[in-house]
Amino acid sequence: MSGSKSVKGAGGTPLRELLRVRPEPDGPVGLGAYDPSALPAGPRDKAAGRAATAALAKPLAGLQERLYAAATAGDRRRLLLVLQGMDTSGKGGTVKHVIGLFNPSGCRITGFKAPTPEEKEHPFLWRVEKALPRAGEIGIFDRSHYEDVLIARVRALAPPEVLEGRYEEINAFERALADDGVTLVKVFLHIGFEEQRARLLRRLDRPDKRWKFDPGDIGERRLWPAYQEAYERVLERCSTPAAPWYVVPANRKWYRDWAVSRLLLEHLEEVDPHYPPARFDIEACRARLMAG
Repeated sequence: MSGSKSVKGAGGTPLRELLRVRPEPDGPVGLGAYDPSALPAGPRDKAAGRAATAALAKPLAGLQERLYAAATAGDRRRLLLVLQGMDTSGKGGTVKHVIGLFNPSGCRITGFKAPTPEEKEHPFLWRVEKALPRAGEIGIFDRSHYEDVLIARVRALAPPEVLEGRYEEINAFERALADDGVTLVKVFLHIGFEEQRARLLRRLDRPDKRWKFDPGDIGERRLWPAYQEAYERVLERCSTPAAPWYVVPANRKWYRDWAVSRLLLEHLEEVDPHYPPARFDIEACRARLMAG
């Protein structure tokens, strides 16, 4: 499959339209309606998926280079990929397999953990603002500002009225980013309850994976319904025209990698960056080089 060839689903719909969350005006978003093993479009098996992802490397790298080059002439546009999902959903794997298709010098990767004492002294968006991509860069957030309305909701770390204010603050923040030339690609990596169990068991079975295992993950599984509800609330309140959410079926790792790569390609093609024109006399420089 060619990297530049349009990928369509039913009715000729681009992948970004198939995966985009569109909250109903009169009802909540329900993750039960999203199949974590679905194949909405594109490759149908692992071999084809790996090949299709590899085929996206060249067009993605070309678009990244054009984006970076355009910034040298004052183009402020950049892209921010936000990755959220339950434990084992593949945030780190996506960074490894998808962002590995780009030139690392043009990427800014940030993993958000529990806030430090210094970060707690500031508004919750303070640490996020410091990690934003600069003009021409591709930024990747492994977890993000959404932790402050996810964990805070599940663990009751903030009262409901504070959480409500944070949703609005996030939406205003993301609108401002979009107005300033940031293309936001917010991806929820959607895995199933049983798939998470299988991945945790594999971490226990493999000595090279045990370092990823935290016994606390077992206790977190007991909060699965609360986390699903918290994510539903995020998808409902914060999937906006300026910064929509995309639900990527993530039970199949190969499909996850292809889908995120494809989403990035579609957004970068829409940005359509161009190499800047030369700001010097090309022929004069050529003549000087030939004379020397």
